[in-house]
Parts: sequence; structure tokens; C-alpha cells
Amino acid sequence: VQLVESGGGLVQPGGSLNLSCAASPGIVNSDIVGWYRQPPGKEREYVATLTGTRDRPTIKYTDSVKGRFTISRDRVKKTITLQMNSLKPEDTAIYYCNLISGLSDGNWWGQGTQVTVSS
Repeated sequence: VQLVESGGGLVQPGGSLNLSCAASPGIVNSDIVGWYRQPPGKEREYVATLTGTRDRPTIKYTDSVKGRFTISRDRVKKTITLQMNSLKPEDTAIYYCNLISGLSDGNWWGQGTQVTVSS
């Protein structure tokens, strides 16, 4: 599995960014897809995960992003997205896409994309 993130950049506080992760060869419903981040000088931390069918997905967020971030998955386009609204300086971090296989023991990471929230 190969994961490639895009969409990071510099944004002012209160702004929005949409991160995208292209997954090759693809995504199945039993996979757990997610986003993690590593703030400057800190360890990598959990942001959000999604698994399950389109009609009955299981979605979880860390408390600090609830109501501001939305994770989604498009199996046809083979992408995992993270829509980030109302961004705060403390959201500044390298954001990583993650996929845990529902069919094997595989656990894969993307290369990361930098998000900087600053005025």
C-alpha cells in the first residue's frame, strides 16, 4: 500500500484547509483509515479515524478537533480526506495519513504534509 498526502500549507487562524491522501491500490470497508499529526517538538498524536461501510461508518475524533475537522473516504477515487475548518495555531503540525488493513496485519503511513496556522 502506498499513501501520498497533499493539500498542506500556510493558513491564517480561522481559515480552512483540505488534506487529501491518495491510497494505492485502494481502500476496503474493513480498513481503518485515519489522520495523525506531529506538532513541532512533540510526538505524533491521533486526530481522526474512519472504518466501516458507507451506510454505517464508525468515525472518531480527538476532542480538540471535534466540530472543526471532518474525515471522509472515497473508495472509488481511492482517497482519504480531512477537511479542517476554524484552524487554530495549535493545529500547526505535520499531518500523516494512515491505513490499517482489515484483511492483513498491514499498517501503512504516508510521508506527511505540513500545515502551518499563523497570522
